[in-house]
Amino acid sequence: MPLFLKRYVLLVEATSRRVGEAAMYLVFVLMAILLYSAFSKAFLLPALWTLEMAQFTMVAYYILGGPYSMQRGEHVRMDLLYSTWSPRTKAMIDVVTVLFLLFYLGVLLYGGINSTTYALVVSERSYSAWAPYMAPIKILMCLGVVLMILQTTAVMLRDIASVRGIEF
Repeated sequence: MPLFLKRYVLLVEATSRRVGEAAMYLVFVLMAILLYSAFSKAFLLPALWTLEMAQFTMVAYYILGGPYSMQRGEHVRMDLLYSTWSPRTKAMIDVVTVLFLLFYLGVLLYGGINSTTYALVVSERSYSAWAPYMAPIKILMCLGVVLMILQTTAVMLRDIASVRGIEF
């Protein structure tokens, strides 16, 4: 495997790892938001922003953690047949199925970019009492999809190397 592809894979995996490890702490932010929401409903006036902020935090948590989860092989997979195959067979199947994932992610990114552009042009706001701008979360979602595309191609390159018998 050419050196530039190895460097690409290592760079993408390092980025996915750093972003994923940082995203793991968003669960604590989410807990704090929900705790404040419960406290404010019980003892103060209910906060208008907590539900949507919790949703936005959860979106950031899973969209930024997805590439790290894929890198570690901890994503959902049907193991009925997969677990009985050899590592080389698994890699061959993964090389084929990852093409479907890349297509899906490409369509998702296309729609996300259109939606983000719309949100930026018209200053789109949520239809709630809090009415936050939607562009920041949509930009974050597009960045998460780009990271997932990069991680997917890195995994595919590792699988191709594995099929060819090349150690990474």
